[in-house]
Amino acid sequence: MQHKKETPLRSDAQRNRERILSVAISELTQCPDAPLSAIAKKAGVGQGTFYRNFPNRETLVLEIYHHEMQQVADTAAHLLQELPPPQALRTWMDRLAEFAMTKAGLADAIRLATGAPGGPAKPSPAPVADAAELLLRANEEAGTIRPGVSADDFMLAIAGLWQLTPTEDWRPRAARLLDLVVDGLRAGAPRP
Repeated sequence: MQHKKETPLRSDAQRNRERILSVAISELTQCPDAPLSAIAKKAGVGQGTFYRNFPNRETLVLEIYHHEMQQVADTAAHLLQELPPPQALRTWMDRLAEFAMTKAGLADAIRLATGAPGGPAKPSPAPVADAAELLLRANEEAGTIRPGVSADDFMLAIAGLWQLTPTEDWRPRAARLLDLVVDGLRAGAPRP
């Protein structure tokens, strides 16, 4: 079975796509059902260009989700290069909380796109779980967290972040929640 190779986009086509994504992230974060025509207009592209890149709302929203989740995930390796494992993990957790709160409108757009009968499935948070796994293993090797904590355990422990309301002053509550998670990870660590 032969696979069709993806042809790289021309530089102007790539710029158009990136501009559409940038505007769409902003617009859909503010208003989950923002009209696609308004996104195209603000991005400075015609309807044809817009729909060539994103044939429907679901395609656009899922592309944004993948892009944004990958951005959060990619910071894990960078943080481990710059900081000791415990600080890298906590800094990454704070960035994840920031992402969760500033992109709450985007989460609504994802729910709208994936909630319709016969619509696409909600995308997996695999990149973020993989990043959590990387950080957890680095901390386990450093002896700074209890052994055997899986990325699934970690994701369940921080799930309270998605219960916070971005309209309230969420930062102090998120910090307390994440402090509790970190304290739990440290309990039973070989090196306190």
